[in-house]
This record gives sequence, C-alpha cells and structure tokens, in this order.
Amino acid sequence: MRVVLLGFGGRPGVREGADQLRPIIRQYAQIAAEDFSGSLDLSTVEADLAIVLGGDGSILRAARQMGYHQLPVAAVNLGRLGFLADLTLEELPQLLQQAGKGPLPVVEHLMFECRIFRQEKCLQCVLGLNETAVLVGAPFALLEIELSIDGEPVTTYSCDGLIISTPVGSTAHSLSAGGPILRKDLQAFVISPISPHTLTNRPVVDSADRVYEMAIPHPHPGAAVVVDGHVVQSLQPGDRVRVERAPVRFRLVSAPGHSYYRTLREKLGWGGRWRPPPANRSL
Repeated sequence: MRVVLLGFGGRPGVREGADQLRPIIRQYAQIAAEDFSGSLDLSTVEADLAIVLGGDGSILRAARQMGYHQLPVAAVNLGRLGFLADLTLEELPQLLQQAGKGPLPVVEHLMFECRIFRQEKCLQCVLGLNETAVLVGAPFALLEIELSIDGEPVTTYSCDGLIISTPVGSTAHSLSAGGPILRKDLQAFVISPISPHTLTNRPVVDSADRVYEMAIPHPHPGAAVVVDGHVVQSLQPGDRVRVERAPVRFRLVSAPGHSYYRTLREKLGWGGRWRPPPANRSL
C-alpha cells in the first residue's frame, strides 16, 4: 500500500505527530510522498491513501491539492474541533492494519465547482469542499445579491454576504450564520444569508443537482468571492458566481467506532440527558 502524508507544518504538533507516526506507517505501507507546506500537486501522485494530520483546515487544503484526483483520506485530528478530522494518533495503526486486510470503509462527500463570470467570460473555475461565499467588503454597507436556481430568479438578498455550502460545509461558516446542519452524505446545498436585512429571509436547502448562480450588480470595492476560506476573486459590477456539483467527490475514511451523531455530540458539546442503552436491551 502506498500512502501520502500531509499536514500544515506551521501548526503546532503536526511535524511532531508526523515524526511519531512515520515508523508506524512504514510497518504497513510505503510513503509515496510527504508535504507540510501545501505546495505539492497531488493530482499526479499515485497512492492508495492520504493521511492528513491537523484539523479540518488541513483537510480542506489536502482536498484542494488533490484536485480531480481525490484519494481516500484518513484524517488525524490534532486541532480543536475537527468535524472531518476524527481519528486520534492512537487509532491510526489499527486503521492501517485493517487496510492491509481489505478496502477501508469510505464515505463520499459532495464537492462543487465555483465559476466566476465577467461579461460572459469565465475568469476561473475553483473546486471546493465546504462553501462558496460572496462577502461584503469596505465600506461594509449592505450588499445586494441576486440569486437564481436553474436559471429561475429566486430573490434579491440585502445582506452582509451569501453562503452556498455543501453538507460538509454546513458545520462551518454556514452554521455560524444560522444555517442548518446537514448529514454529511446528503446530496444537497444550503443557501445561508449573512445578516439579511429582513426577518423573512431564512436558510434554504435544495438539491445538489441544481445550478446556483449569484449576481452582484453593484458590489462594494472590497466585495469578494471566497471558496473554503480563500479569497479567489474580487468583484466588479455585473459579475456572476455559479455553483454546481463537481464531477468528483471527497472520500473520507470512516473512523472505527465513530458515528455521525457521536461526532456532533462531542464536537458541539451537546449535553442533555442522553444515556447509552443497556447492552442486553431487547427490541
């Protein structure tokens, strides 16, 4: 088995974690490549698995590096929250041992393509995993964003920005803007306005098979398109931002013994009176 070892070297604990794991990984696999700068083009690297050390930001960076050649990702959490990075350092050897016996369980997640048009010319196309956001800039007045879905006008938002996120991104910026949490394997997008200037605007969930387009007739000088936390384009009057399903999916290895709702309980600090059922409970 050939693996790629990835992480953000500037984050505390990442290089130390890599040093700790390297001899363990070599017991089960060959390390085909390593990158702790985010600069390596992984789209041409031949490997069976990517091991990502860090938090969800490291995973987004790895997904961007892999481009349209998405490898299964085993994500080791060295961060604070980590909805996607769910493995611990201690759990990775067990996972590698399991990989030597057969294919690992993988959950495929929706990815998207964001295209930016100016006077009918496509300026760029960006592959993303979390969300596309049109964000207000200086002078920080309300921004008007016209939304259409499959070419049909929906509404014009007066807001500080508009987010179109995947289910993976529903626990990121969209959640902080008041959007809902979507189960990660759903094929849908969430549209979440940021501080809309009307109480009637609410987040909307719709199918991933549709084409979403945001038009910005009069952007402020600092308004920009942001994909997965990275500014990709400043906006000019009349620019359009199109979001649709990508032809590839992000492939995340399921951590043994972990589940979706366990992750939500632990990461979001959900309390309540939940108790695990007795082991001998009959249905």
